[in-house]
Formats: sequence, structure tokens, C-alpha cells
Amino acid sequence: MGSLMSSDRPTTNEQAGESAIRVAHVAKSYRMYRKPSERLLHAIFGRNEGNASEFWALKDVDLDVRRGETFGIIGRNGSGKSTLLQIIAGTLLPTRGDVAVHGRVAALLELGSGFNPDFTGRENVYLNATILGLTRREIDERLESILAFAGIGEFIDQPVRSYSSGMSVRLAFAVIAHVDADVLIVDEALSVGDVFFAQKCMRFLRDFRKTGTLLFVSHDAAAVTNLCDRALWLDSGVMQMQGAAKDVVEAYLAQQHAADRRDTTGVEVRVSGARETTEGDGPDVRAAVQQQLGQAGRLSVFEFDPDKAGLEFGSGMARIVDVGLYDDAGNALSLTEGGEIVRLRISARMEHDLDGLIFGFYVKDRLGQRLFGDNTFLSTSASSVAGAAGDLLAAEFRFRMPRMPMGSYLVDVAIASGTQESHTQHHWLHDALEIKALDQTMRYGLIGIPMLDISIGKGEAS
Repeated sequence: MGSLMSSDRPTTNEQAGESAIRVAHVAKSYRMYRKPSERLLHAIFGRNEGNASEFWALKDVDLDVRRGETFGIIGRNGSGKSTLLQIIAGTLLPTRGDVAVHGRVAALLELGSGFNPDFTGRENVYLNATILGLTRREIDERLESILAFAGIGEFIDQPVRSYSSGMSVRLAFAVIAHVDADVLIVDEALSVGDVFFAQKCMRFLRDFRKTGTLLFVSHDAAAVTNLCDRALWLDSGVMQMQGAAKDVVEAYLAQQHAADRRDTTGVEVRVSGARETTEGDGPDVRAAVQQQLGQAGRLSVFEFDPDKAGLEFGSGMARIVDVGLYDDAGNALSLTEGGEIVRLRISARMEHDLDGLIFGFYVKDRLGQRLFGDNTFLSTSASSVAGAAGDLLAAEFRFRMPRMPMGSYLVDVAIASGTQESHTQHHWLHDALEIKALDQTMRYGLIGIPMLDISIGKGEAS
């Protein structure tokens, strides 16, 4: 389950911004043998005889994670993510390169790894917590909290070999959550177990971020965007992109869709880079004036500008040419308060004859978390939606705009063809429209719903 490296634990203000994890030019190779005898000859005599091939799981990876930072690693299966984590955790040595980790490290690398299957869950708690640096007395003091976090009941005194994968990860996560780590490494720990335990883990990780350094690997792109400040995208052991988590995740998902469409349909989907903001762009001059008016709950809607939109990808067989937000009467909105009926209109020009068309959108916050969205597939007969080359088609979504906390929100829009499960993106446009909530009218949650009625009355006790 865990591994441990330790050095002097830093004080709260000691060397703020210093690296917690530094990886420099790290590479890892494995020899691949055609038969066991070749492996034996190499182990005894160092002979290769040209029969062994070399597989590089990692190639020249550089990484610098600062203290207090939450860093994500994404990539397909076999991209080298777990190999990199094992090297950072100290359970695997690199072929070349250097790794430095500062502080106590707790790592959850594989479900149940480090557990003795013949020991009970309780015995494994003591074993692993000791490996991770706790004394017997400290474990005794925290045992009740560990068991409550794991929530596996009477199974705690059963051999771990009888556990499901979900029970094993519950216990493993409960242990690393109680060892006072400076650096926490979590590899796909939330991919098993029920949703309630996953939420418990996410709450712990959010709290841990306030004091510790988190290295987080998950196939859940939303979780990486939600939790992480920065991220690294690995593919076949090679660094593809490193930067803000939102930007890396969006580029990765776009590339994955392009690869999937190419492999399954032969359609070439092109991916662009995010556009740079042009010089002379400044803050919206209306915002300050609107704030002085004291109008609560105002949402400022910015006009669609294709030159300022974010990363885009697609086959190019259709292109989005306009996106707008309108009131229920069809008038363009520049300011709304939330709670009203609005219409989001997406216009696209057909570059080829297409059928089975699907329009869709997402509204997301500044971290890239998708708050709400929809598409036309479930509400229309998609197979009957077609367009000829040169046609201009428009889809309109009518909904009640929620109330949102102060901040900026971005709208992703897309046009595709196919089915809900299998489709080709012709044009996906990130950050096509910006909506800015100007007032702090909400205290809790990501979005607020228009409340139709609130009442209090006396009721009969049941």
C-alpha cells in the first residue's frame, strides 16, 4: 500500500515555494526477453547475445512540484504514469536521472499492495502505519478514526484475502489519511468503491491540499481539473504537455477524441492550440460601473469572438460560426440576473453534407468543472437532423439560468454527428462564450437554483 521517504519535516513557513518533488531527466527501461532462459543467461553472465529488446517506459521526464501544490498526472493506460509514481515513491529505481523528495511520503500506488493477505485488516493497519512512520502509541490513538474512515465494519478482523477490491482500498486510504504525510501520492484510488466513499476521499484530499503536497493520478479528467493546480500529460513515457490543469486536461481530451475517431472511423480530427489573447484586451469597463449600481445577482454576458475562443478541435466538416445568449423573447443579452428563462443559440456552417447532427454545450467554472450542459441527441430525432454543404444550421437550448457565485464562467460548444455513445466531433470550441457573475449573492455550492417557494409550518410528529 505505502512507501515512505522522510527527511526533517519543514515548519509552516520554512522555505515557502520550495520543491517538494523534483524529477530531473528520469528514464526507465526494461529488457524484454523472448524466453526465460535468455533472462537467466543475462542475470548470471550479463549476456545479451542480441536476443533481448529494450522497452523504455519513461523517457527524459522532468517535474518540479512545489510544497503545497496539487499536481495531476494524466494519460492513457500504459503511458508510464504508475512507473513514474513508483520511482517518486522510491519503490522503483530509474534507469537514469535523479529524483528528490522532501518530507514524509505516503503513497497509495496499487489497490491493497503492502497488505499481507493472511493478516486481518486490523493487523494490516498496524503493519502499514508502522511502515509509514507511526509509533504503536500513535496508531492506538488513531485506530478508531482509521476504522471509522474505512467503514468496513466487522470485516476489520477478517483476513484481507477475503476483502473485495473496494474494501481493500477503503482500508488502504484510511491508513494513509492518518499518517501526517507531507507528500501524498494517490494512483487511481477513487476508481473503485461506492460514490459515498469517493466523496469522503475527495473531502479529505481537499483538506489535505491546505497543508500538504498532493500528487494525483486519475482517469477522471473532472477530478484532475477540480483538484489540481498543474498537471502533466504522459503518452508512451514521453511528456506531451505540462501546465495549468485545465489546459492540460482539455488538450488531452481533445487529442484522445481525435485518436479514437481516427482509429474507429478513419476520420481525421484536427486539434488546434489555444489562441493567445491579443494585445490591448483589458478588463470589461462595464463591470466596475455595474457593481456600483448595486444590482444583486447580475451576470454579464460577453459577445462571441472566434478569435478569442480557446482550444478547438474537430474534423472540420462543420464549423461553429456564432454563439449567443438571448432572453426568452429572442433579444441578445449582455446582462442577466439569473433565474430567468434564457436561450443559448449555437450556429454552425456545413462544410460537407452531414446527417445525424448533434449540437451540445457545457457551462464550466474557472477550474474547468462542468456545471451543467445538454445536447440535442436526446431531445430530437438525431438521425433526421441533416445539413448540406453550405447550409447554416442553428440549435437553441431554452432553460432557466441558475444563479452562480461571483466569478467567470465559460461555455464550451460543439457540433458532432453520430450517436450519444459513438460520434465524430466536427467542431468543439472551448471557451466560446464568457459569463461573469458580478455579485456575491451565494454562499454555498457551485450553482444556485431559482427557488419557487420557501415556507415553514407546523407538522405532526411521526
